[in-house]
Amino acid sequence: MPYERLRAWRDCHALVLAVYKTTADFPHHELYGLTSQARRAAVSAAANIAEGSATRGPRDYRRFLNIALRSLSELSYLLLLGKDLEYIPVNAWQELNALRDKTGKLTWNLYISLQKRSLPS
Repeated sequence: MPYERLRAWRDCHALVLAVYKTTADFPHHELYGLTSQARRAAVSAAANIAEGSATRGPRDYRRFLNIALRSLSELSYLLLLGKDLEYIPVNAWQELNALRDKTGKLTWNLYISLQKRSLPS
């Protein structure tokens, strides 16, 4: 299944774009710190969904989805830190966090569906 058809990937890609847009306004001294880390976590989530979709079986795919879920969790903290440091306005953080949460739920549901497919009948 091409990853572009997956709703989890599409929402995750939208999240990556939103994170890049938001972090563009972070202070310059954060370029190699919080800015870079938040962008890497967001990209990692989307890339692992895409890469996992090219694997040969559900077990391998779940491993990539697990990495994506961990990256989304890391991003959750990084966005919270950005808000608490007042780099992200509260309303923008709420929108980003809602998109991150939605993406996490979609990715988790994909993980569960693959887990069910790999169970012996």
